[in-house]
Amino acid sequence: MSDTKILQAILDGQASIRGDIKRVEKKVEENGSRIDKLGLQIASLEDDSPTVEEFDNLDRRVKRLEKQAVSS
Repeated sequence: MSDTKILQAILDGQASIRGDIKRVEKKVEENGSRIDKLGLQIASLEDDSPTVEEFDNLDRRVKRLEKQAVSS
């Protein structure tokens, strides 16, 4: 393969990558506000979820209540 063909193939690949990047940038711009809203919703849900310690404490409380209900 000649050097010219190799260089042309490299340039064609770069042009293709640039086109892909422009299409992705356009999609991000079109959906930017939607992406921001989803990010805020996910962060809000994460803040509401219990931590491991809170979950463990809840498990202990439930077991205590079960013991009390059985003994009553």
